[in-house]
Amino acid sequence: MPQTPTTPFPPRSRRLLRAVAVAACLPYLGLKTAWVAGSHLGIPAGSPLLDDRVALAAANALTILMDGAVIVLVLLLTRPWGRTVPAWLLAAPMWVATGLLAPIMAGYPLQLLMGALGGGAGSGGGDGRPFLEGWVFAVVYGGFIVQGLALGALFVLYARDRWGHLWRGRTTDLRAGATRRPGQRALAAAALVLVLFPLTLRAVWACGGTVGLTADAVADRGADAQVLEGVYVVFLLAAVAGAWALVPRRAPGPPVRVPLAAALVGSAAVACWGGWMTAAALLAPGDPADRPTDLMLLTYAGQMTVGLLVAAVCVRFLAGRSARLPAA
Repeated sequence: MPQTPTTPFPPRSRRLLRAVAVAACLPYLGLKTAWVAGSHLGIPAGSPLLDDRVALAAANALTILMDGAVIVLVLLLTRPWGRTVPAWLLAAPMWVATGLLAPIMAGYPLQLLMGALGGGAGSGGGDGRPFLEGWVFAVVYGGFIVQGLALGALFVLYARDRWGHLWRGRTTDLRAGATRRPGQRALAAAALVLVLFPLTLRAVWACGGTVGLTADAVADRGADAQVLEGVYVVFLLAAVAGAWALVPRRAPGPPVRVPLAAALVGSAAVACWGGWMTAAALLAPGDPADRPTDLMLLTYAGQMTVGLLVAAVCVRFLAGRSARLPAA
């Protein structure tokens, strides 16, 4: 029987996904809590992480809150009261969670594959000091992948029940007067132009180029770093391609859900990680000479801006359809 807002308990599949998502958060939360308490579990002697204990504790406390928010989202997606929350109150944190998890879910398996094929990895810190024990990455990133899969599945089920009518049909069926909010085309065009700078730099770095990188970043370049750069290239392309496909036109197009998903996931990935790297660069203590170059900062800020523009396109698109299409 399909779930309705009055159903007291979710179907068994959703309960299982909820349990998996919560369980996947526990190793990360336990490790971070240990670090906040002063433990060096998984942190080798001489790691750059131990240079500033206060900053380490503050960063870990923040990430504990962020991962704890995943548990709140899981409950919201599977409990009856979750059907009554305002759309923005769910969509905004879900967009952020998607943005932070998607590059890890795509990049980490590719890094493992590159390692299995003999690809080299960076040494850790730019000065050659080890960063974390290898098992930490396996535990943390493995947990993130499971979190992302379970949380994503729960959100798809939830969104299909509540907002599925908004992405029915094909982009060919879109009409400018029925789906467009003022400025939607301009926002998509601006994203298409602004993406050229971060896309070019990320592509150069993915191919092994070092233009604009710090000496530490160059020293630590390896297959892992290049894989991540390639992942950002893919998400940048997905974001702008999806946004442009949502602009009403007469040409044949795919089902609406395809470019909408590409735009939402792509915009979240590039905006959230661009913002995270920008903040980390600006707020990190230490020698200013070790901080990212101006080109690196412009790349991070540029991809964040592109992501926000594409997200605005998606919001206007969904708002337009919501105002004109009856709820399921």
